[in-house]
Amino acid sequence: MVEVLLLCGSVRKGSSNEAMLRLVEDVAGATYSTVFYEGLGGLPHFNPDLDADPLPEPVAALRAAIAHADALLVCTPEYAGTLPGSFKNLLDWTVGGTEIGEKPTGWINAANPGRGEGAVATLRTVLEYTGAAIVEEACVRIGLADADARARVSAVLGALGNAASQAPAVR
Repeated sequence: MVEVLLLCGSVRKGSSNEAMLRLVEDVAGATYSTVFYEGLGGLPHFNPDLDADPLPEPVAALRAAIAHADALLVCTPEYAGTLPGSFKNLLDWTVGGTEIGEKPTGWINAANPGRGEGAVATLRTVLEYTGAAIVEEACVRIGLADADARARVSAVLGALGNAASQAPAVR
């Protein structure tokens, strides 16, 4: 079974981004294994001096979760035209590791139309820098209230699952 790590870019409980990823969990059902990463707020500020063994425990746990997953799915808000600082911090901790490299990755932009493009552009730039295998069919805008939200989430999971099944095992 394909394991998809769900990365929420918001630390606010009940955010629309968290709600979207909870919908992903529901849609995944027994077809995909999903793991919701809960450690965003506990990550230390990125410091290259700390990016060495032994890693800070929260960073080691993040990298282990990424390494174990077959695919990654991100849902993040946009703040001040880009990624929230806390989520950019998470991504900064992945640059020094090799866990994301070639891992099928997608994102759902749950923002209202006309919003979120800055976050998505920054997300794409950083993920390309990490070597993530961006699955274009899994990079979409879906509103929680969209009548076809469940079907579109299912298509995102299908695209990630297909990419993961064709990717070389990197666990």
